[in-house]
Amino acid sequence: MNRRKSRPLMVGGVMVGGGAPVSVQSMTNTDTRDAAATIAQINRLALEGCEIIRVAVPDHWAAAALPLIIRGIDIPLIADIHFDYRLALMALEAGAQGLRINPGNIGGRSKVAEVAAAARERGVPIRIGVNAGSLEKSLLTKYGGVTPAAMVESAMGHIHILEELNYTDIKVSLKASSVPLMVEAYRSLAGKVDYPFHIGVTEAGTLATGTVKSAVGIGILLSEGIGDTVRVSLTGHPLHEVRVAYDILNALGLRRRGVDLISCPTCGRTQVDLIKLAEETEARLKVLDKPIRVAVMGCVVNGPGEAREADVGIACGKGEGLIFKKGVVVRKVPEEKLLEELMKEIETI
Repeated sequence: MNRRKSRPLMVGGVMVGGGAPVSVQSMTNTDTRDAAATIAQINRLALEGCEIIRVAVPDHWAAAALPLIIRGIDIPLIADIHFDYRLALMALEAGAQGLRINPGNIGGRSKVAEVAAAARERGVPIRIGVNAGSLEKSLLTKYGGVTPAAMVESAMGHIHILEELNYTDIKVSLKASSVPLMVEAYRSLAGKVDYPFHIGVTEAGTLATGTVKSAVGIGILLSEGIGDTVRVSLTGHPLHEVRVAYDILNALGLRRRGVDLISCPTCGRTQVDLIKLAEETEARLKVLDKPIRVAVMGCVVNGPGEAREADVGIACGKGEGLIFKKGVVVRKVPEEKLLEELMKEIETI
C-alpha cells in the first residue's frame, strides 16, 4: 500500500514518519509519582514490543519522578502535559524524548515560546493532541458541535502557533471515540500538512469493544497509507494495547511480530474440541516471538489446505488430527496429544 509522505522526526532512537515502519506506543496507567511501579510497567511493555511510552505528568511531583524513570527504561518516554507549561520544561530538563501538549492550553504565547525553545534546543518533538472531547468552545459554536472540520481547524491553529515560533518538529493526532469522526478528520488533515500522524481511537472501550473499534478505525487509516505511529486505547492493562496494535499491523502486513495464528470458526463438521484446542494454542503462543504462521483447523474441507500453507498446522478429523510442517504431513496424532505435539514442532522452527 502507498504510504502518505510525511516528514521524519526522531523520538529518542525511534524514527516516526519519513517512511519508517509504523511504531507502536502505549501509555502507563501507574501513578507516575511512583517511579518504581512505572519503571516496572514500562519495562514489561517494552518486552511485549512497545517502542514508545507516554506517561501522565499532572503535577510537580510526577515531573520530579521523571529523571529516575528515564534512567530505568530503554525506550523513549513522552511526557503528557496539560495546562502548566512549567511541567513541560521540567520534563525536558529530566530528559523526556517527547512532549504531548496543546499549545493553546498551557499558557500564553510567551510560555509556549519558552517550551518550544527548550524543545528545539534538545531536539525533542512535540505532539499536538486534538481530542474530540476537549475542543475549544469557539469551534464548537462555529461548527455546531464536534465535526471533522472543527477538529482539523483546532489542529491547524495549534500547528500555526508552533510554526510562528519557528518550531516544526511536530506530530499531530486527531482522536475521537467515534470511528467515522476520527477517520474523516485524519483524512482531511492529511491533505493539508506533511507532519507525521499519531493515530488511534480514543476512549475506545474495554478489551472486546475497544479492540473492534480500534481495529476498524486504525485499520481504515493504515490501509489508506495514513498513520506513522499508533496507540490502541483500551480500558485495561496496557499490555493489551500493545498486543492489539501488533495484531492490527500484522493483519495489514505492515509489521510482523509474534506468531500468526489462524483457526477456523468451527461448524457441524468439527469432530474435536476445536475451541479449546485453539484457545490453548493461542495462550501457549503468546510468549513466542517467531515470525511464523500456525494453523489450527477443524475439518477436512479447508483444514488440510490451510494447514499445508502454514509453517506448522493441524488438520483435525474425528478425534484426531494430522500435523503438517512446511506443507508436509509429519504424523497423525490423537486429539488429547495434539497441542503438545504441535508445540514440539513449533519449537524446532
